[in-house]
Amino acid sequence: MGNWKNFVKNLCLKESNVEVLRAEAERGFEDYGVYPRSVNKVGNAVVMMVRGDNEKYLVAAGDDTWLQNLKGTETEEEGLKIKVCPLSYENCNVIREIFPYTNPQAHKGRNITIGLGDRLGLASPGHIETIRDLDVFPVLAQQSIRELNLTGRTYKEVISAAAWAVFQEGYTKGYGADGDHLKTADEVKMSLDVGMTMITLDCSDHIDNSAADADVSELKEKYSRFTKEEREKWEARYANKTFNTGSHSFHISEEDMVRLACVYGGAIRHTVDIYHNIIAKCGRPIDFEMSIDETLTPTSPASHYFVAAELIDAGVEITSLAPRFCGEFQKGIDYIGDLKQFTEEFTVHAAIAEHFGYKISVHSGSDKFMVFPVVGEKTNGRYHLKTAGTNWLEAVRVIARHKPDLYRRMHAFALEHLEEAKKYYHIGAKPENIPDIDSLKDSELPDLMNRDDSRQVLHITYGLILQAKDENQNSLFRDELYSVLYEYEREYTEALKKHIGRHLRTLGL
Repeated sequence: MGNWKNFVKNLCLKESNVEVLRAEAERGFEDYGVYPRSVNKVGNAVVMMVRGDNEKYLVAAGDDTWLQNLKGTETEEEGLKIKVCPLSYENCNVIREIFPYTNPQAHKGRNITIGLGDRLGLASPGHIETIRDLDVFPVLAQQSIRELNLTGRTYKEVISAAAWAVFQEGYTKGYGADGDHLKTADEVKMSLDVGMTMITLDCSDHIDNSAADADVSELKEKYSRFTKEEREKWEARYANKTFNTGSHSFHISEEDMVRLACVYGGAIRHTVDIYHNIIAKCGRPIDFEMSIDETLTPTSPASHYFVAAELIDAGVEITSLAPRFCGEFQKGIDYIGDLKQFTEEFTVHAAIAEHFGYKISVHSGSDKFMVFPVVGEKTNGRYHLKTAGTNWLEAVRVIARHKPDLYRRMHAFALEHLEEAKKYYHIGAKPENIPDIDSLKDSELPDLMNRDDSRQVLHITYGLILQAKDENQNSLFRDELYSVLYEYEREYTEALKKHIGRHLRTLGL
């Protein structure tokens, strides 16, 4: 593989029909290493993505003025000019200008949107193959600030990886870029400046969880801190009133109203400020999601209604909202909780979202197969779902299968640094439930990714694994890990198609 020069000499010199070139690239992929759907003709040049021995390149054959903007090495084959270019951020910007479909875009109005977080920058081709023929809008570039810090990546790199994957796969239906779980004005500004098309505002720092259980005297003191104008508005709108959303209704007493205001009033203020002073002024369409799920307090229907009504009254255009559902949405494993209770409460949340005209967003949605049928049915096929870590775990599975020594070292490192990783993520995994890895055969290692405890341990230690270095500042795992996944690229893609495909099928797609 990788003999793309033969493809250029034998075909690009003689054939001008792009469809013919793509068909030949597909037929001879094992020989040429040319990604068939990436083959395009622009002006007098044919451009394509190729698979080299150790990395991918952009190759342009021909001569056209726009090629001058690409940075790379120029050669010539039988009079045909050839430019071989790295998949850099700068070259990606050139491709994004020439091929507009490689730019992320807003998705408001699309019924089903799936966040497909890609912590390694390698998963998007598999994601695209999984959703290509479905009526699903993929948010391929989804990453939180926490994930950026743990992986050592930037939003520029995240968007670039997604854009290159879109070009490689010739995916023209559109994709999004989500600045996920942003908390501050500076984070939101930075995300918008680099081109993110979706902003998920994490309001957890502005939610007063203590007010949920505070006694009446403490509650009144907290309530008195709000302005007279705010208090009078809330009392007139919500105190001792019954609200109907479709076939569901709920009553808010005066004490309920005061408690709601104390718990969520700060989050509402923060959201209104960020939206009007930053997001609404950015000059392009943005999908805005408010997240109130990163809290200890499940979101009651009254809480959801109160928050949504206040935001919409303040002129905030919501694309989606993420409540904190009952039960536990722990990382990398199925839902923990009472499915009957979840179904009853989720039905009301979905009705509230429909009432106000936005989508329910389900966070930590990886592997929540138990609740997926409920999500698909009760929203009438209109929702946003976020997945991320499960894609990393499929990469780990490939490593366990083909490089058991590397996996064993990663596994031991993960257990050794588990407490450090727990500072960032809540899990219920018990290391004592994980089999002693020294007692397992190499062929048994991939099965550890089918066990909840080992899944969670490897899930939350990804950042520590990726950034670990020895005393000489050489990577302990990262370089070797990427090398394995490059060698077994097709297997990783197939694993993602199978696993994310199961998510989609369980959702009813």
